[in-house]
Amino acid sequence: MSQQNTAGEAAKAVVRRNTEEVQGGGDYALFDALFADNFLDHTPQPNCTPDKAGALGLYKTLRAAFPDFHAEIHWQRVDGDVVTTFKTYHGTHQGEVFGIAPTGRKIHFETVDAMRVQDGKITEHWGVANLFSLLQQLGAWPPAAASAREGARQ
Repeated sequence: MSQQNTAGEAAKAVVRRNTEEVQGGGDYALFDALFADNFLDHTPQPNCTPDKAGALGLYKTLRAAFPDFHAEIHWQRVDGDVVTTFKTYHGTHQGEVFGIAPTGRKIHFETVDAMRVQDGKITEHWGVANLFSLLQQLGAWPPAAASAREGARQ
């Protein structure tokens, strides 16, 4: 295996540990070890700051809302020092999230993340999460069929 392939595999392992052990397992000591102090999130979620504290706050919010929060990683690719991951998050809505009271519903939503890994630490993040699907599953947004019926009545 070439040195570049070895570095890519190591970077994928850092991102996988974040997904499985921090997001899925709530290991916040590991979060501190995996994220650089100068971490920058280029696509922060609503009410989150684009720094390390904001990312940690989001992770804690998601685990409080979905205590069984975990991801199924479908694939990862490396381009230079950026790891792109396509995954589906799963959980049961047991706490407030985005102002939505607990529903007890099981949810899932897809996400694509790109994370820059330098010297074994996550330094940057770009991501797209299907939050529209999540809001629909939590009943906070009408399903497409209901929206179409409402439009037809007007």
